[in-house]
Amino acid sequence: MTYAAWQPPQRAAPTHRADMFDWLAFGLAVFMLVIHSQGWILPLVGETFDEGSSALVRNAYLPAYAAGILLLAMSLGESIKGVLRQPFLVLIMLVAAASMLWSLSPDATMRRLVALYATTLAGIVIAARYRWATLAEVMGAAFAILAVGSLLLILAMPSLGKMQTLFPGAWRGLWMEKNSLGGNMAMGFAILAAAAMLVPKRRWLWGGLAGLALLLVLMSTSKTALVSLALGCGALAFIWIVRRGPASATMATWAAVVGAALLAAFLIFAADVFLGYLGKDATLTGRTKIWAAIWTQIQERPWTGYGYAAVWDDKSGWGPLAWITRDAGFKASHAHNAWLEQWLGMGYVGLAAWALFYLQTMGAAVVATFREKGAYLALPFLVIYSLTTLTESFAVSYNDFRWVIFVALAVKLALPDRDQA
Repeated sequence: MTYAAWQPPQRAAPTHRADMFDWLAFGLAVFMLVIHSQGWILPLVGETFDEGSSALVRNAYLPAYAAGILLLAMSLGESIKGVLRQPFLVLIMLVAAASMLWSLSPDATMRRLVALYATTLAGIVIAARYRWATLAEVMGAAFAILAVGSLLLILAMPSLGKMQTLFPGAWRGLWMEKNSLGGNMAMGFAILAAAAMLVPKRRWLWGGLAGLALLLVLMSTSKTALVSLALGCGALAFIWIVRRGPASATMATWAAVVGAALLAAFLIFAADVFLGYLGKDATLTGRTKIWAAIWTQIQERPWTGYGYAAVWDDKSGWGPLAWITRDAGFKASHAHNAWLEQWLGMGYVGLAAWALFYLQTMGAAVVATFREKGAYLALPFLVIYSLTTLTESFAVSYNDFRWVIFVALAVKLALPDRDQA
């Protein structure tokens, strides 16, 4: 059999029926990731976001939820096994559900809970169905669609694909802001490069698309995204060196530990230099003001929080959002920190559940570096994700493909490869 052209993932002893199911499953998985990327919102509704467009956007996620349910039916046994091996993920979902009992807005928490469960399910089912190499191609195909779509929008409609008011001329592609393009494509570069490493017969394809993702990061002018991309490249190089043998693995491990210690010292004792390189002030573009205001509100309900995803749409005028807005000096739409977000919404237990889930996943990724090639996909993405959790609220987030990917990698790290499609 020749693989000169693109072939769908195959099962053992394939039949025509099995081939059709493989194509369907692959397409559904990519479709879910693209929908959860939110990269279709700007081309669909433009920069304005009124009640009508908001309803349209909410309904647009429903086909992705249905795709997740269909994939669950196609890989039920492995999906259940994956969930059972992630008790902290289950705990997060239970705490989010329980928070309806004390939520500021139980109706809003219930709606967002449905979306969160569907988003989390998407990560579980693609991890359960695919081995590492095919999982990399599923994720790579989604990022390829987003990267090519961004480039086409920039070239065909520069008034939409480029920033016009703030940072005029900076590329934003399919998203509302240039930093979203840069951050997403930094993650995309890591995943596309991993696909090139894991699937040698299509290395030219995935390597070329990784080059496109790199171009988009550069043209976004996001320095934070550039730092993320550099960390992802460092993680890829680390895995490559480790897998060359015991001696190189020992050398790379010590180098990584020393490098991480030096970086931490630099950030602690020369933070102003680092922030200056990123073009940010000491408040991290107002983020420290938000964090201080959120911390004040957390102290009011540290054990329970205010309910999952219940704070940021509160229109009462006297709830925590009103106080955060007053103290920060402007209205924020999220905590700009994944750790504070969990504490604010779900209290100590929710924060602890997220922390344990994160640490378990990172620990498994580090161990995988010394055991299996799937680390090429897991570790670089998780390194970038870890950095972004400090300034963005990506964790335990509904309708967000970064949470889908994090869950997929966490579940996959707990499931050994088998003869999957």
